[in-house]
Amino acid sequence: MSVKVENTENKNEVKLEFTIEAEKFEQGMKKVYVKNARYFNIPGFRKGKAPYNIVEKQYGPEIFYEDAFNEVVPEIYEEAIKGNNIEAVSAPKIDVIQMEKGKELKFTAIVQIKPEVKLGKYKGIEIPKVEYNVTDEDVQKELDTMADKNSRLVTVDDRAVEDKDIAIIDFEGFVDGKAFDGGKAENHELTIGSHTFIDGFEDQVIGMKIDEEKEIKVKFPEKYFSEELAGKDATFKVKLHEIKKKELPKIDDEFAKDVSEYDSLEELKASIRKRHEEENEHRAKHENEDNAIKAVCDNSEVDIPSGMVETELNRIMQDMDMQLSYQGMNLSRYLQMIGKSEEDFRKDYEEQAKESVKTRLVLEAVSKDAKIEASDEDMKAKLEEMSKAYGKPVEELEKNEELKKYVEENLKTEKTIEYILTNAKIK
Repeated sequence: MSVKVENTENKNEVKLEFTIEAEKFEQGMKKVYVKNARYFNIPGFRKGKAPYNIVEKQYGPEIFYEDAFNEVVPEIYEEAIKGNNIEAVSAPKIDVIQMEKGKELKFTAIVQIKPEVKLGKYKGIEIPKVEYNVTDEDVQKELDTMADKNSRLVTVDDRAVEDKDIAIIDFEGFVDGKAFDGGKAENHELTIGSHTFIDGFEDQVIGMKIDEEKEIKVKFPEKYFSEELAGKDATFKVKLHEIKKKELPKIDDEFAKDVSEYDSLEELKASIRKRHEEENEHRAKHENEDNAIKAVCDNSEVDIPSGMVETELNRIMQDMDMQLSYQGMNLSRYLQMIGKSEEDFRKDYEEQAKESVKTRLVLEAVSKDAKIEASDEDMKAKLEEMSKAYGKPVEELEKNEELKKYVEENLKTEKTIEYILTNAKIK
C-alpha cells in the first residue's frame, strides 16, 4: 500500500492518494462474501452454501465492490491519517479512481485539517471590571417571592375581577362561527396578568362579576403553532363562576421561622444577602472570563474550516433536541411551531458556532504557547471527584484512555482561562 499526501488549492485541506494491493482488495471481497453468504440463493445449492467463485460468476464480482471498499478502507485511512500526523476535522470526500477485481484499488480522500492559529496578545490584556452589588431591593424581592409561595387562596364574592385575581371560568372559542379543537374548558383557573392566554383575553376578563357571561374577541398571533388558527379573529364565550385572590403572610420573625431555619427576619435577610453575594461573585467571575477570552480571540487570527463549523452546528442541534426532550418535545416539532426550517436554524446559529470553534482553537494555541499542562496531581484530583460523583472506582476510570484524554483537555482549558485572567489588567 502507498499513500501520497499533498495540499489542495483550498486552505486547511489536504488530498491523500491511496494505492492498495489487489490482493488486499480481494481479501476484502472474500470477507464480504462470508458475511453475506446466507443471502445468496443459487439453483443447485442450498441457500447460503454456494461457493465464492459460483456467487461471483452468477452475479459478477461488482456485487462485492462497494462492501469490500467499506471493509478495507476505513482502517487504512485511519492509519494514514495517524501516520502522517494529519489532524482531520471533517469527514473525507472520497473519489474512486480504480476499483476492479485483480487490479490495485486506487482512490483519493480530500479532508479538512485543523487550522493554524496566529496568536495575538494574550498576556496583559485589558478588560473592564465587572462586579454586581446586592441591594435591599434584591433581598426584599426574594422575600416577596417566598411570601407569594406561602400565600393562601381566599374566595372573593363582593367585587368584580381585578388584576392578579384567579378567575374560575368556562370558555369556548369560535373562529368564523365554528368551534375549534382545544378551545373549550370548564372550571379553568386563569390567573389574570399571567399572559397564559392570547393577548387581550385576560384584560377583558377584568371587570366581570360572578355568574356573568361575556363574549371576548381576540386575534391569534400570526405565528401560532396551529396553522389553522394563526392570524385568525376569534370569539370566546366566557362564564365566570368564582373569584379567588392570594392572601400573603406578613413578613416578620414568625414568617422567617415558618419558611426557613432562622429564628428572626434579620437572620433570614442576612442569609439571602450572603447567597446573592456568592452568586454575584460567580457571575462576575464568569463574565470576566468571557471578556478576557473574547479579547484574546479578537487579537488572534484563524481561518475556520467549514467542516468544523458544521460539526459544531450538529452539536448545537443535538443539545437543543435533548433539552426540548425534557419538555416532551423535539427540535423538529419546535421548528415547525416557530415556522422555521432546519436550514434556517443552522443559519441562525452559524455565527455562534464559528465563535465557539474559534474560542476552542485559540485557547488550545494559548495553552501550547504558554506551555500549560495538567499535572498528575490535577488529573488524580479530578478523577477522584468523578469517582465520587458517578460511583465508580478511580482504578476503573484510570483505565479509560478516552476519558483521561477528555479530562486532561478540560483541565488544560480551565488552567488556560485562569492563566489569561490572572495576567489580565482589569480596568
